[in-house]
Amino acid sequence: MNETNQEENQVKLPFNNLYLISGLVHGLNKAWMYFLTILFLISGYVLFQAIIAMPLIAILLQNGYTTQDMTDNANLLFDSTALKMDRNLVLLMEMGMFVFAFIGFFIGLKYIHLKSLTSVVTGFQKFRLKRFFFAFGVWGSLLVLTVLYDLLVEPGSLKMNINWTGFIISSLIMIVLMPVQTGIEEVFFRGYLLQGLSQVFKNGYLPLIITSLLFGWAHMSNPEVKEYGRPIMLTYYTFFALFMGSLTLLDEGLELAFGIHFANNIISSILICPQHSVIKTYSIFESTSENPYTEIFVWLVMAIITFTVFWFKYRWNNFKLILK
Repeated sequence: MNETNQEENQVKLPFNNLYLISGLVHGLNKAWMYFLTILFLISGYVLFQAIIAMPLIAILLQNGYTTQDMTDNANLLFDSTALKMDRNLVLLMEMGMFVFAFIGFFIGLKYIHLKSLTSVVTGFQKFRLKRFFFAFGVWGSLLVLTVLYDLLVEPGSLKMNINWTGFIISSLIMIVLMPVQTGIEEVFFRGYLLQGLSQVFKNGYLPLIITSLLFGWAHMSNPEVKEYGRPIMLTYYTFFALFMGSLTLLDEGLELAFGIHFANNIISSILICPQHSVIKTYSIFESTSENPYTEIFVWLVMAIITFTVFWFKYRWNNFKLILK
């Protein structure tokens, strides 16, 4: 599509945002198609769990846990300590759920919607790798600085307990499979759903709010939620989603949000393994004390710095892109 055609379509279409336009003009957008594609994604996710559930339940029973324990705490199914299983094996199984979910989603996207993956990732002709790597570098650098700060100011909060063999394997698993885990979350919530809902509401801000809340609720089964409470963790996940969704609309593509999300998950997992994290790896450090309120404050500072850097680099001045 040349620049002249883009300008003409922007006048006729209900959006002036290339990313939202991409969801409208590519493929088919019937309500039943969204229903089936979401069903395929969920089916893939659940299918993998069903395949591995019985062996894991049997192991937990052998280790002294009851069915009531598993009912009360579903996270036991992927708790390496409870399973008395190597962390990396459990990590592979956790990543497997997202691989199956992505396969289900891709089938629906390609063969039902007749859409390309690129059309729900960016408003441009191809994925902008430079933006992805820049966002990864900015957010990753800030994460490393926060760890260095903790080591200098509160050295007792982190304990070095590195298993080099396990660390190398964990790192390889994360490098290969973490893009699938973060990718499916970004593409589904801030791509597919955001674009789809924008066609219903004819704007960007209501889909942004709805998908951010859905992103927050989707993480409410994580073990850190049980430990720290639903209100604080729902607030964290929802605001994280609002931040990344705003970046997506302002930059008219998922590249920046994907870079941040990927950096957040992989660098955090490689550097530190929190006590109540949903993902357990052989990291360099293990956290001995955690304060969710402090972590949210630190995240807010990081988000402000990151947004400021992006704002100056990409010269954003059309904030109406978030609205329409």
